[in-house]
Amino acid sequence: MKKDLHPKGYRTVVFQDLNNQQTYLTKSTVATEETIKLDGVDYPLVKVHISSSSHPFFTGEERVLDIEGRVDKFKARAEAAQAAKDARIAAAKKQKTRAEAKAAKAADSHEPAAE
Repeated sequence: MKKDLHPKGYRTVVFQDLNNQQTYLTKSTVATEETIKLDGVDYPLVKVHISSSSHPFFTGEERVLDIEGRVDKFKARAEAAQAAKDARIAAAKKQKTRAEAKAAKAADSHEPAAE
C-alpha cells in the first residue's frame, strides 16, 4: 500500500443540517472557522443545506424546492424571445411598407400629369 496516500488531520467535526438543525458528529478533514458546543465540548462546525434527515428521498415526503422550475423558466424566456422577435419583424414590415408607400408617392409626383 502507498504511504502518505490519505490526508492527515482527521479530527472530530459536527455537521449540522440547516433545514432541521439535526447534527452529526463524525471525523473529517474539512476546514471550518465556526464551532459548536455539543455535550459540553467545542467542535468545529460545518453547516450543510441538506442531509439524510431532511432529503425527500430519505424522509419519504415530497417537497417543492422551487416554485417555478428550470424548464418553466427556460420556456418563459424562449416565449419572451419569440414575442420580441415577432415584434421586431412586424415593426420592420411596417417600416418597409411606409417606405414603399413614400417611394410610390414620390414616383407619382414626378410623372407628368396625364391629359
